[in-house]
Amino acid sequence: MSDGLLIDKSILTKLEDRNISRDHVRECFENRSGKFLEDKRLKHKTQPPTYWFVSETNKGRPLKVCFMPFPDENKIKSAYEPNEEEIRIYRKYGEHKLVE
Repeated sequence: MSDGLLIDKSILTKLEDRNISRDHVRECFENRSGKFLEDKRLKHKTQPPTYWFVSETNKGRPLKVCFMPFPDENKIKSAYEPNEEEIRIYRKYGEHKLVE
């Protein structure tokens, strides 16, 4: 059974170097409560576009996940602990806000 994630061996090695597992990435997709933001920076431009989000693993570890969506799976480009600026941007543009 597929978890819908496509992770190249070279990317998986980088994730493992950061102590990030495939399960951690899957958990972030499952725990995400906001929307995906498109990475519009020129040097990161891909076809299909690269998207990203910030979410937590089941143990509360925040990760920024970058991926390219395909019909049956998401190709993971990177995942790492986000810096304060990335968290700020995601909170401003990506998180769902409750309307009062």
